[in-house]
Amino acid sequence: MYLCTLMRISSKNILFTVLISVLLASCSDFRKLQKSDDWEKKYDAAIKYYESKDYYRSSVLLEQILPIIKGSAKAEKANFIYAYTYYYEESYLLASHYFKTFYETYGRSDFAEEARFMYGYSLFKDSPRYNLEQTSTKEAIVALQGFINRYPSSEFVPKAEDALNELQQKLEKKAYENALLYYKLRKFMTGEYLKAALVAFDNFQNNYPDSEYIEEIRYLEIEAMYKLADVSIQSKKKERFTEALDYYQDYIEDYPSGEYLRKAEDIYEDALNKLRKLNI
Repeated sequence: MYLCTLMRISSKNILFTVLISVLLASCSDFRKLQKSDDWEKKYDAAIKYYESKDYYRSSVLLEQILPIIKGSAKAEKANFIYAYTYYYEESYLLASHYFKTFYETYGRSDFAEEARFMYGYSLFKDSPRYNLEQTSTKEAIVALQGFINRYPSSEFVPKAEDALNELQQKLEKKAYENALLYYKLRKFMTGEYLKAALVAFDNFQNNYPDSEYIEEIRYLEIEAMYKLADVSIQSKKKERFTEALDYYQDYIEDYPSGEYLRKAEDIYEDALNKLRKLNI
């Protein structure tokens, strides 16, 4: 048993040594390629590295030769692969830049359609969580919609549409959270934040009429208007309580068995009572 253990340890050591030797040889070969003046050898090696999914080494060699082969027959494929190396390395913003540069440079290329799609899709992959700044999300939407408009029959359209849906949902969630934020901040400056919340609720409904959050927003609109009326100066109270009642009527018309019906009815009764007192 002791001998078997020694043999297993020895085998592992040999395997480790062989692996290290292969890696060192590989690094040595790569360094030689980097120093070489033979651009064709670098090009062939870059393609092989790319095909074996060694995207870093592929990009390093391509970066060296792209200025040299500019205008040649091999430049088109090299630039296309170069963009993909950044995509697979998850450097999506750089990938989007190089895909865009590619289709602007090689507009008649067989790869132009894919490059235009990958420009938008790389921006999609770079899009941050919904609660962060959404500039790249909006850029991705414009790029992907532009691609679909240009290539409506493309094989990439289903993937572009799925990405668009996800991006739209992200913006919708962002808008929903922003609207709620104004409402939650009412305790710091009651009237002003309630007014801002009402504007945000209205904008949300206009921008996302089919959203899953619409019913909640419609109820919060009743609540916000009621609370705004409650803290308003005397001359504004009647008008705003009446608006709260109007919001309630609209809500129950669209959601007669709505999730927030009981709460809305309570507000309606309170608003009616306060209006009666104002009319006395």
